[in-house]
Amino acid sequence: MRREACRFISKILLGTVAMSVVTIGSGGTVSVSADDKTKGKDKEVTLRICNWEEYIDEGDWDEEEKIELEDGTVIFGENNILDDFTELYYDTYGVVVNVEYSTFGTNEELYNQLNLGDVYDLVCPSDYMIMKLMVDEEVEPFDKSFFDESNELNYYVKGVSPYIKNEFEKNKINGEPWSKYAAGYMWGVTGIVYNPDEVTYEEASTWSILQNEKFNRQVTIKDNVRDAYFAAMGIYKKDLLMDKSFTESDNYHDELSKCMNDVSKDTIDDVEDVLKDIKDNVYSFETDSGKSDMVTGKVVANFQWSGDAVYALDQADEDDFYLEFAVPKECSNLWFDGWVMLKKGIGQDEDKKQAAQAFVNFMSRPDNVVRNMYYIGYTSVISGGDDSTVFDYAKYCYEAEEESEDNIAYDVSYFFGNDSDEEYIIEAEPDAMRRQLFAQYPTKEVIARSAIMNYFDDDASVNINQMWINVRCFDLKDIPESVKGMLILVFVIPLVVIKIKYGGYRRRISS
Repeated sequence: MRREACRFISKILLGTVAMSVVTIGSGGTVSVSADDKTKGKDKEVTLRICNWEEYIDEGDWDEEEKIELEDGTVIFGENNILDDFTELYYDTYGVVVNVEYSTFGTNEELYNQLNLGDVYDLVCPSDYMIMKLMVDEEVEPFDKSFFDESNELNYYVKGVSPYIKNEFEKNKINGEPWSKYAAGYMWGVTGIVYNPDEVTYEEASTWSILQNEKFNRQVTIKDNVRDAYFAAMGIYKKDLLMDKSFTESDNYHDELSKCMNDVSKDTIDDVEDVLKDIKDNVYSFETDSGKSDMVTGKVVANFQWSGDAVYALDQADEDDFYLEFAVPKECSNLWFDGWVMLKKGIGQDEDKKQAAQAFVNFMSRPDNVVRNMYYIGYTSVISGGDDSTVFDYAKYCYEAEEESEDNIAYDVSYFFGNDSDEEYIIEAEPDAMRRQLFAQYPTKEVIARSAIMNYFDDDASVNINQMWINVRCFDLKDIPESVKGMLILVFVIPLVVIKIKYGGYRRRISS
């Protein structure tokens, strides 16, 4: 595998993170001549973008990082990709775009910033936050022109994976598909990174590993309510999820989604008990330390997003420490991050909207897709359509260097395929089914048992947030009445005062 030169950076650094802003444009690092400035001086647009931290190619690649594909295509991130966008936009439209680029650490952080008055034109939240913003009617639909496949600059609509396109069209909020308001960026599943010297594949292929006493204080789980709730649901509803009459039913996928999105009060209470059992067994609830804990051998298994699983496996390989990745047999969480335009930012400004849509298309251009995937380690929703660059890059990374009878034919047709009968096969090394290729492009069988977790409505949010407090902090039911009174004096009354003073602001653990 030719992955030694690749760098993979964590998707999310959860916790308290300051919002950072970089301005790029006529006053930034893009070089615009005096004549150009004069020609475009009457047309200047400020585009405010907010994205996950370290979730875009920042350029400055070393020469040895240059990617040379089999067909001769050369990909090299010399500049920050934002600089390249502003330069291309000026060359194409004669308009100077000043990009104000900010970052966030969690979906909730972004949501709170918006509620506090921060204004952005284009943001890149995860699936459930996209749903929440659609429910709140905060997002602006893409123009019909954005979906015009005859336009050679519309790289997104021409190149988005047929599988991803279908997911965005069939999932709806208030009767309207995601695809009307959101363009995908990266996607993946959740699973377990494990040390095969200590944990068997079968032991890692179930959410029950989080409760397995054999690995007491040797396993970690994500320290956020949504991922933890999903994993606990996989344990709580294991009997149903593994029942053949359920898995072989004609409407299995719909029933799976309904099952994993059960947020009734009784279910939440029962899942709380499961999470408390998990808490007693795991080494820690972690935000971003799980990858390094795996590489250093501090733990033997780690609940992880697929992109960070790739990162962990790569880092371990550099240290001659072998790790593998498994997806629980019960089910997996299928997640997406995507671009949405915000009404409060875009408004009725057609110039801003054009720049925002052009940015999404620029990021969806196959060579830029490869740049971003290489730099951050996650999997783009873009397959490339008639352009083979993204598939060629997958082969560049994962195709076995030598022919062997033990090599496997790894089929990724469900992602790269189209209406033709063409198959997309990567001749990979024998261990590919448990390694980086599997994490980056899960098999069709894994996709079939994956479910998207919906946003929590207000009632569910209240119950689930209280459940999470009970699990992670303390359970009010276990506190004596006299102590409760003291806690109210010390904590609750000051919070009420703050709420009155600052207009009712409250932090949402999950929306």
